[in-house]
Amino acid sequence: MKELSDITAQQEGQGFQFPGEFEITAMGNASADLKTRVPQILEGIGLQVLHETVKHRHSREGNFLSVTVSFRCDTREQYDLAHSVLRADPDIRYTL
Repeated sequence: MKELSDITAQQEGQGFQFPGEFEITAMGNASADLKTRVPQILEGIGLQVLHETVKHRHSREGNFLSVTVSFRCDTREQYDLAHSVLRADPDIRYTL
């Protein structure tokens, strides 16, 4: 699997542009109040969360929840940190 830092645009002007607005989805245990926690975790590392964009969806059987939120960040390092801190949470299984 490629590391995020190894991915580059195939053509100039494509790919990640910083600063910018980005979307992240965290998936984890439905009982963990991820709707509230995901934005809080991102704000805790200094990112500006766009609260009006927060959406969630339960899995078919209701055991898992995906939370998608948009945020603003200035650098690739901040973007990578967002994924890292969310993945470090014991109730979050993975991020997209």
